[in-house]
Amino acid sequence: MASPPSAFDFTVKDANGNDVDLSIYRGKVLLIVNVASKCGMTNSNYTELNKLYETYKDQGLEILAFPCNQFGEEEPGTDNQILDFVCTRFKSEFPVFGKIEVNGDGAAPLYKFLKLGKWGIFGDEIQWNFAKFLVDKNGQPVDRYYPTTSPLTVERDIKNLLGLS
Repeated sequence: MASPPSAFDFTVKDANGNDVDLSIYRGKVLLIVNVASKCGMTNSNYTELNKLYETYKDQGLEILAFPCNQFGEEEPGTDNQILDFVCTRFKSEFPVFGKIEVNGDGAAPLYKFLKLGKWGIFGDEIQWNFAKFLVDKNGQPVDRYYPTTSPLTVERDIKNLLGLS
């Protein structure tokens, strides 16, 4: 089977177990992040992701958060517990999807696609919580950022893809 031509060709589960066809985001810039509730980087990442979303959601940015428990078991809750945590503690408005795996045989197809990118680093496994993929309006991954990269430092790249620079 040939790999899908874009991120918009995938269907994922939302936190309630419903299918979400990512084609609904076609034409938008995506920042796709594997998140965790109990990580040392949780507060800073959610706070900064919220700022980015608030600033750019009306210009075409979508942030897609995918909870993952593969790193230090820092996302142990159920999808409902995770959603409650994110919405209550951080008041995040961007979509939080069902818990997935990002590495190994059980990695979600979307993440297998993202890691295929054109650069050597893309073939690498995800290192930890809060790795970030920037996807252009055509659904192509254009950059990957380490978990330690502050979301606000990605702002310039987001503005470029949105045509705002």
